[in-house]
Amino acid sequence: MSTAISHDAETREPFALAALLFLLCALALAFPWLSGRVTVPWDAKAHFLPQFAFLAHALHSGQSPFWTPNVFAGMPQIADPQSLIFAPFFLIAAALVPEPSFVLEDAIVFAMLGMGGLALMAYFRDRGWSAAGGLIAALAFAFGGSAAWRIQHTGQVMSLSWLPVTLFLLARALDRGSVAYGAAAGAVAAFLVLGRDQVAFLSVLTLVAYALYRVATDDAPAVTAIAPLLAGAAVGAAIIAAPLAFTLELAANSNRPEIDLDGAYKGSLPPASFLTLISANMFGTDGPLAAFWGPPVGEKDLYLARNMTEVYAGEITIVALVAAFGRRFFADKDARFFAGALVVFALYALGRYTPAFAFLYHIPGVDLWRRPADATFLFGFALAILAGYGLSLVERGEAKPHPAALAGAIAALFIAAATHAGVHAHLAQAAAPLAISAAFAIASVAVIALTAAGKLRGAALLCALAALMTADLAVNNGPNESTALPPGQFDVLRPDSKDPVIAFLKERLKENAAPDRRDRVELAAIDFHWPNATLVHGLDHDLGYNPIRLKIFEDATGAGDHLALPDQREFSKLYPAYRSPLSDMLGLRYVATGVPIEEIDKRYRRGDLAELTQIGKVHIYENKNAFPRVMVATCAMHVDFARMIETGEWPEADYRETVLLEQPPLCHTRKDLPPDATRARIVSYGNAEVVVEAHAPPGGGWLILNDVWHPWWFATLDGREVELLRANVLFRAVAIPEGRHEARFSLEPIRGLLKEKWRR
Repeated sequence: MSTAISHDAETREPFALAALLFLLCALALAFPWLSGRVTVPWDAKAHFLPQFAFLAHALHSGQSPFWTPNVFAGMPQIADPQSLIFAPFFLIAAALVPEPSFVLEDAIVFAMLGMGGLALMAYFRDRGWSAAGGLIAALAFAFGGSAAWRIQHTGQVMSLSWLPVTLFLLARALDRGSVAYGAAAGAVAAFLVLGRDQVAFLSVLTLVAYALYRVATDDAPAVTAIAPLLAGAAVGAAIIAAPLAFTLELAANSNRPEIDLDGAYKGSLPPASFLTLISANMFGTDGPLAAFWGPPVGEKDLYLARNMTEVYAGEITIVALVAAFGRRFFADKDARFFAGALVVFALYALGRYTPAFAFLYHIPGVDLWRRPADATFLFGFALAILAGYGLSLVERGEAKPHPAALAGAIAALFIAAATHAGVHAHLAQAAAPLAISAAFAIASVAVIALTAAGKLRGAALLCALAALMTADLAVNNGPNESTALPPGQFDVLRPDSKDPVIAFLKERLKENAAPDRRDRVELAAIDFHWPNATLVHGLDHDLGYNPIRLKIFEDATGAGDHLALPDQREFSKLYPAYRSPLSDMLGLRYVATGVPIEEIDKRYRRGDLAELTQIGKVHIYENKNAFPRVMVATCAMHVDFARMIETGEWPEADYRETVLLEQPPLCHTRKDLPPDATRARIVSYGNAEVVVEAHAPPGGGWLILNDVWHPWWFATLDGREVELLRANVLFRAVAIPEGRHEARFSLEPIRGLLKEKWRR
């Protein structure tokens, strides 16, 4: 069977109407978020909204967005996959809007899903499948499964959204032997790759497998695919080369260069999760967390949120698949490919529950990711395609389901779900969700039966499907605790927030400002969305929220990926408590905690920090020993940083005049020096450039910048390049001779990357 569509088939199918209906349905389904009544919570606000705000602020202030001083004492944004710098939709919005809103962030995500849905319909058109099939595929893709239930995982949703666009362009390039479409596919695939997450990784593997499959099975000579594929590879490689190189370098020097098999197993999808294909809320996923009884509850060593186990994509998807399933279903080669892909994605997602993942784990790159269950994004994509294809077969009479048999098969699935609930003593709780799902299943069976009988066609069929799926997905996949919360809950993330804690910290920082100071704060155990609020407000946080952190920083400080709860605020041997040389060097001046500080720091003793005030549940403390951001030391002590991190032992020294270096010691200590003999002041402080004026006494000294050391930073002294030293385990320093000097610290990521590659 040819995969290319004839002109007659093109003109018969009402794809324009189907696309219009899809957009109207998408607007209706997204309206609760677009209206501002609710907003996408959790990671979308706690992590991605602050990144979006930082990007916009950097662009509109004329600064570089490639580095931020606002979290983890400094982070290379250019290498962070979640910084949104290489996300075209967000980058354009950030360039246009100086203060991104919650609605804008949510709208971009829904717009990208809409783009993916339209591309899927275009793919259906090219395959010669029906517009009705394309409509349900687009709706199931954009508002079903993980796309709906994990919409807060902004990066993965963006990666998923690029997949149908790339598939459409790649398939057309192979259909027509077109270099232009091949190049376009490569360009779009590059944006997918730049998501640099597991969904992007699995999507790329899928596209590569699809291209090889098409080359092997197409009637045209394989040589006709060479030019389009080479064009795509060349264009894609040109776009991704630098960003991907930055990310790989960051990964090599991060806290998580790879995930072992046992670690990956902890992100496996329990098999019972697939019951949500039948009823979205039979486990109580959209209700109070205390009432949730589905997987992973009862499973040991699994770290999944309840919404991660949801795969519901509408009853019509299951009914259409059951109705069309049979020998004819596998006659189309693209359908065969995605049927195989569906099975592979299911096995991958199941992780430890089948032997398959242990085999798949050996595919290069799989060990970079911590959660096999992320494959549910791709499972939903393949399911949407197969459901739409199945409806196409029914609509065209190529599959002829018997209404009674179809109803019986669907009833059997509901009986299985009810039996599972009964066995686990939750049948009463599951009864209402199962009844709601059954009502939509009955309606879906009726639509399929009428379609098979030829009584529902064309525009009427499209309208019926649009109404049914929109109602179904609105009821079963609509706003819930996992995907939609009141915007007011995240007020602290607004740049004009009136939050009293933020206001208090800003005022105290302003009061204690000095030429050499740029004090840091810590926001610990307040709420899930607080740690990255400093990216919005331009404050410098010693910690933050990010699954990726510089290894040098994590090893020294013990920093975890989050500190929303008291036990998530981790310490290290070198930084065992708030009263520590490292907290002073970090310039950690103010600590705001959602519980008394003793519940976080078990070594805390009264008086270690000064308690300033309590605002609501938040306690605010001051570390009056916090060092300034820039300072001049006159004595250098030789140490082994790795040994210090291992033992936690600090040499006896006055760290206001002594710097620790992994170089031979040199000391110019003079106890009789006047107070202003060594001084430094910040001339300018930007994201990617810091200028400092320093004065050193006779014999010289070392200018210390208490920002995290990184090999992509370089330094000049009075216009001449000098070595940027790693000082005091974590920080930056340059040697300076006697007198007044101007030091300039600059981020040069390309140069730094090449230098690291050359050094190896």
